[in-house]
Amino acid sequence: MYLVLLLPHFQSIILKKRIAILGSTGSIGTQALEVIAKQKEFFELEVITANSNSKLLIQQANKYQPATVVIADKSKYTEVKEALSSLPVKVFAGAESLEQVVQSDEIDVVLTAMVGYAGLLPTIKAIQAKKHIALANKETLVVAGRLITEMAHENKVALLPVDSEHSAIFQCLAGEHFNPIEKIYLTASGGPFRGKTKEFLKTVTHEQALKHPNWTMGAKITIDSATMMNKGLEMIEARWLFNLDISQIDVIVHPQSVIHSIVQFEDGSMKAQMGLPDMKLPIQYALAYPQRLKSDFPRFDFLKYPDLTFEKPDKEVFRSLLLAEHAMKKDGNLPCIMNAANEIAVGAFLERKLDFHRITDLTEQCMEHIHFIENPNLNDLVETDTETRQYAEVLLSKKSNFA
Repeated sequence: MYLVLLLPHFQSIILKKRIAILGSTGSIGTQALEVIAKQKEFFELEVITANSNSKLLIQQANKYQPATVVIADKSKYTEVKEALSSLPVKVFAGAESLEQVVQSDEIDVVLTAMVGYAGLLPTIKAIQAKKHIALANKETLVVAGRLITEMAHENKVALLPVDSEHSAIFQCLAGEHFNPIEKIYLTASGGPFRGKTKEFLKTVTHEQALKHPNWTMGAKITIDSATMMNKGLEMIEARWLFNLDISQIDVIVHPQSVIHSIVQFEDGSMKAQMGLPDMKLPIQYALAYPQRLKSDFPRFDFLKYPDLTFEKPDKEVFRSLLLAEHAMKKDGNLPCIMNAANEIAVGAFLERKLDFHRITDLTEQCMEHIHFIENPNLNDLVETDTETRQYAEVLLSKKSNFA
């Protein structure tokens, strides 16, 4: 059976859901705010949070009027507090405040749109408080998939996917609970370097890597898409969301980004979810589930897309896919190691401290070096994340290894 964690635990349709957005200043968060603003009949904004982008957080609080605002960077607290002093808005600061605010009785759904490992602990606190999760932070399941899914099951919490690929699979599985999945196909655009060689990747500039052909996203996920690590992370996320074996997950390159993913059933039939590359649709679907709300999103025109094409990913050039497959097969704390190393490597590239083609090299070295734990608990994963980041920084300091 599949979708154990995605079955609706809502006993009746909640006409107005109270929403908390963790990471409101990022790409997903800003689009979620627009969705909520256009669907005021169905959503009420309770909480918005940001890591350090105080200026945008202040603008959002003034525009959207949430009940509570949290800035994780404590040094920005006074700035935010004073700027919002004329509004009936509660302002808090610090990582511990993020973990506390998601437990509020005034929240029904927590949209986890924070970037990277930072989303793990707030998500855990929200699940423990029995809040349904609209999951845009794939790293949470990459790092601690087994712990998170078990915790969600115990607390009768729905994990509702926001990633376009996983939302597509979720939508394809509607009404299919008793029909086993044979395989899922996660579609990938191929990123800006589809069809390029290893030698070309050595010449990649920041401007090239940050220019995705189809999607508008934050810097970190855009670089992950360019290396195809993002698709590797999505493979691991899909494993846990849909309770799949590794052999049931495949990746196919689809440059047009119209088919967002495909489910193949045991009788050989296939379902695909299609649409324009617009994250607002999966955001709204997750927040409104099990309802489909009327929207003014742009509609797909088949005549503008006469050709939909598919290719096999080049795993020799984009080795991140091989690393992710290895991490998924070995499991334990290896996905956590991979994720932490990749976050450091991508950050170094964005700071111009690491060449693009070395991102995968650094990640691989960390995966080979950090101590493997077969059955990690949460403390093990926290320690693994810290140890990996420290080792990655050591590698970066040795410029002869990563010029």
